[in-house]
Amino acid sequence: MNKARVVLITGSSRGIGAATAVYFARHGYDVCINYKTHLTQAEYVADRVRSYGVRAEIVRADVSQESDVNDLFSRIDKVFGRLDVLVNNAGVLKPQMPLLNMDAKRINELLTTNITSTFICSREAIKRMLPGSSIVNVSSVAAKTGSPNEYIDYAATKGAIDTLTIGLAKEVACKGVRVNCVRPGLIYTDMHTDGGEEGRVERLKSNLPLRRGGQPEEVAAAIYFLASHSASFTTGTFIDVAGGL
Repeated sequence: MNKARVVLITGSSRGIGAATAVYFARHGYDVCINYKTHLTQAEYVADRVRSYGVRAEIVRADVSQESDVNDLFSRIDKVFGRLDVLVNNAGVLKPQMPLLNMDAKRINELLTTNITSTFICSREAIKRMLPGSSIVNVSSVAAKTGSPNEYIDYAATKGAIDTLTIGLAKEVACKGVRVNCVRPGLIYTDMHTDGGEEGRVERLKSNLPLRRGGQPEEVAAAIYFLASHSASFTTGTFIDVAGGL
């Protein structure tokens, strides 16, 4: 069996997921890099991971689809033979609009991508995890603000992730598995472009107490802390990486 600790990060070809992959590699983890669309970016992340002398495995999977998730975890079994940390990071954001302009197709895509993926990936991870293992969910401060007139569908999915974190932490504590969550705020990633406003962080950063946007690496550091032994008595907990929002 592989002796190095292994982390799976869903949606890790860019943004927070990519930064998290590199951060864990820097701390000696082998990394499973999951992507759905951006293969070239995933390969770049893998090269950065391997530069730290650890292993990187790239797996394409739509983690909202159960068959893809089953294949993803089968690959982890074959390549690594263990799983110590799951980071549920995959998620989508759609262009800004009020609820009155949203249709069921958009809403359901967010529900399956942002929520269903976290449930089924967590289920498969728990089957494999030994005491001392950890799940870290990536939510958003939107779960607290509601994102009115912009992304209330996205905010609602992140509220569901918060609730899952609390319940699942209690459910698997007896197994020695911890479940925690980070809630990023205004972070410089491509997700804002997906939402139709590339410069959103610049527009809103002056409203934050710290008066700046955050970097993906700052979120990665919080994720790593929650997964690490330093947080061994921490479960069902949230860290907001949001500049005081």
